[in-house]
Amino acid sequence: MRMQRQFPVISFERYADDNIVHCKSGKQALWLKDIVARRLAQCRLELHPEKTKIVYCKDDDRTGNYLYESFDFLGFAFRPRGAKGRTGNYFVGFLPAVSPKAGKAIRATVRSWRLHRMSDKSLLDLSRMFNPIIRGWLNYYGSYYRSALYPLWDHLNRTLKRWAMRKFKRLRGRQRRAAYWLRRIRLQQSALFAHWQLSSLPVAGR
Repeated sequence: MRMQRQFPVISFERYADDNIVHCKSGKQALWLKDIVARRLAQCRLELHPEKTKIVYCKDDDRTGNYLYESFDFLGFAFRPRGAKGRTGNYFVGFLPAVSPKAGKAIRATVRSWRLHRMSDKSLLDLSRMFNPIIRGWLNYYGSYYRSALYPLWDHLNRTLKRWAMRKFKRLRGRQRRAAYWLRRIRLQQSALFAHWQLSSLPVAGR
């Protein structure tokens, strides 16, 4: 509320105790950072010494260099990225995508499922157990720069391939055959897993 009253022309986002303030220049950022720090001190609070930083939003229009040129917010990493415009032209924008920290957490969650050991389950069982979670990840982190999620889907697909090799005797020790089998199932029943509808399965032999 204080930001809205005192600085109505400066864009500001907050989630819990994480905040982003959009400034027009480094000079304005330093000035506002000092004001915010003094205001927090009045409330017996302080800016986090490591998390608080001034970030240069580098893109095609801002080509300079600065100590910090990226930041994480709500599971997304904002940094310069190549993108394709509506007219087909390519440019560099300051864009969000799933952050490395969030990606690491997703892979850790998949590993915690120990899915490849569930040989007593069918593929439909696995879909019912885990697809709602996968769909949630896709809907949230796929809002921006979906291609950044492909390594995570590849990791999940490799886990499903390991499950198939453990589940079916004819696939044991046969990575290439398991990859082809899983690819065929994906083409026939792509609705089983949300990510199957937009990413490729592991190539044969992986």
